[in-house]
Amino acid sequence: MGKKKISRRKFLVRGGLGTVGVLAVGTYLFRNPIRRGIAGMANTADTPYMGSTDDPMIWFEITKDNNVVLHSPKVEMGQGTFTSLAQIAADELEVSMDQIQVVGAATATGNIDGMSTGGSTSVAGLWQPLRELSATMREMLKNEAAQKLGVEASALAIANGVISGGSKTMTYAEVVEGVTEWDVPDTPQLKEVKNYKFVGKPVPRIDLKAKVFGEPIFGMDAVMPDMLFGAVVRPHQVGAKYSSADTSKAESMPGVVKVVKEKDFVGVVAESRMEAENAKKAIIVEWNTEKQWQSEDIEVLIKVGAGTPMVIQKEGDAEGIIEKGSNVITAEFTSPIGAHAQIEPSGAVVDADGDKATVMISTQVLGITQSEVADALGIDKDNVNVIPMYLGGGFGRRLHTPNAIQAALLSKAVGKPVKCFFDRKEEFQNDTFRPPTHHVLKATLKDDGMIEAIEHNVSSGDVMFGSAMVPGFVEPILGADIGAWRGGMIQYGAIPNFRAISWRVKLPFATSFWRSLGLLANTFAIESFIDELAVEAKKNPVGFRLAQIQDDERGNRLKNVIKTAAEKSGYKDEVFNGRAMGFAASTDAGTPCAHVVEVSIENKEIKVHKVTCVLDPGLAVNPDQVKAQCEGSIIMGMSGAMFESMRVEDGQLQPTIYGPYNMVMMKHIPKEIDIVLLQGIDVPGPVGEPPMGPIGAAIANAVRRLTGERLTDLPLKLT
Repeated sequence: MGKKKISRRKFLVRGGLGTVGVLAVGTYLFRNPIRRGIAGMANTADTPYMGSTDDPMIWFEITKDNNVVLHSPKVEMGQGTFTSLAQIAADELEVSMDQIQVVGAATATGNIDGMSTGGSTSVAGLWQPLRELSATMREMLKNEAAQKLGVEASALAIANGVISGGSKTMTYAEVVEGVTEWDVPDTPQLKEVKNYKFVGKPVPRIDLKAKVFGEPIFGMDAVMPDMLFGAVVRPHQVGAKYSSADTSKAESMPGVVKVVKEKDFVGVVAESRMEAENAKKAIIVEWNTEKQWQSEDIEVLIKVGAGTPMVIQKEGDAEGIIEKGSNVITAEFTSPIGAHAQIEPSGAVVDADGDKATVMISTQVLGITQSEVADALGIDKDNVNVIPMYLGGGFGRRLHTPNAIQAALLSKAVGKPVKCFFDRKEEFQNDTFRPPTHHVLKATLKDDGMIEAIEHNVSSGDVMFGSAMVPGFVEPILGADIGAWRGGMIQYGAIPNFRAISWRVKLPFATSFWRSLGLLANTFAIESFIDELAVEAKKNPVGFRLAQIQDDERGNRLKNVIKTAAEKSGYKDEVFNGRAMGFAASTDAGTPCAHVVEVSIENKEIKVHKVTCVLDPGLAVNPDQVKAQCEGSIIMGMSGAMFESMRVEDGQLQPTIYGPYNMVMMKHIPKEIDIVLLQGIDVPGPVGEPPMGPIGAAIANAVRRLTGERLTDLPLKLT
């Protein structure tokens, strides 16, 4: 873009390579300090947009009816991103909300974000690039109109996609007609936020009509002409590797077009999905399995001390003080394996036609999917067009979608498009799970009741390491998995001595991204422990926290959400009318959040009556949508904290269907969820995951006040 000597993308790539080069050398000289430095930056930095900002033409399309189509490099998985992006673009493009449509950018457009969709950074990451691109596109249209109208560009005005100068007018659609070459001007001065019509306003969702009327926008809705149906035999045992298969019976079954044997899987293509599934069940597969794993084995693996440790945070001498302390307070916490359990199972529709392929899929990683399909088919990456569909739930499950590879190979084998999806049992057993965790926390208190030293040990399986998104060379540089310890650092910077240690464990089943990554489990452990320290010190838990937060921008924003949550909820320590309140707070991806919950015990079960959530997301592009995100995150957090759990029995991950896999239901939802938004910074911050952090701890802290019992294991159950 004009005013920049190098583009945003080039700057980020060059800067990133330079940093990696320094770290690769420096790791061996100053291993732990450098790693802690990286961990600290990762804990506070926003994830930037990593796509092209050089060409507005790959982002925008002007239609004949004078509407604008925005091809978004971020996908829509229910979070409302498309609506917020439409607001940003409409304000700079000078069009109405009715004139703008947002679609997921297919890889053929060239508009691919290297950071994919995740980490709660869609709107935050695109805020500046999209404003600049929209403003530049507006000026391109304005300059072209000036030539066609014979009027100075400075004399033209724009409103609702119509350019006017004196008595002459042209619509955007008329401006673009016949133009094949465009001059891209310098990025113009952006509007001040206060002058925007749509940004900061509660605009209705642009995808509402399509969802209400059931339009075919999701991955499972995808169809192609002459499409066949595929089914793949998937393992039921942890660690099982495909060896061989007897397909004789399946080959002669009704509707079967072809049975396909590849080096690592066997599948069937048939004329209908039912026929494909029936034939799949007739295939006898031999699997190589080294061990019949049990939940007890996993519990031993995940214990603090069993894995590989790395100090990710250190200030003062917490280790020495705690070792010598005469009154050390210690607590242990655990969280179980968690499934994604999204409504739409994994799958894809692929047409592998010669040296080209088209993929229709629900995915968060278009670029990775494009590359993997190309490699599997042995064709050029640019010849693979991945068309993103709306996601029927993502939550990190679709940050790797290798199922597209299998559909592509089935399609290649029969020479026709193939639709291939997991069934529900396969989805549960072959998920990339939220890893279990074990936490050990220790602390000593000063004479005035404040924390003298605190230490957090967290043991977890991998989240980012081993995923398709993280290159293998990153592991030895970082040492500890950032995703696993997300939320695991001590956020109370005024404590004089603190330390956090991440213990990395290799688990026998696939673990990866799950909404908020390690935030829910880590915040549950730390904020429960902080609350227990407040009880030990006979301090109000709100004041206890406030007194130990540093005075800087990050600390002050956290203080503000804590104070506001206490005020808005009318927080009180004592039990009232059979109810108690619980408090917890966290800062995730730079966004501070505090929850106050009000609970009672009914029929020996925890009942959450009200949640007060205070979030500082910075500038809320669409306040209603930010509040909806908070509500969804709180409810999913309640589900993970109170109900969800997977186990391993005789090598199989269980349960495999809804129902036995307990999840939050409508009857469990609080009657009141009060969301309060603050604006501590003037740009949008991450929203989708930060509200999940405090909810588990807040509920446990309320139960502690109500019953005197400290619950230390997720899901929360009264003993």
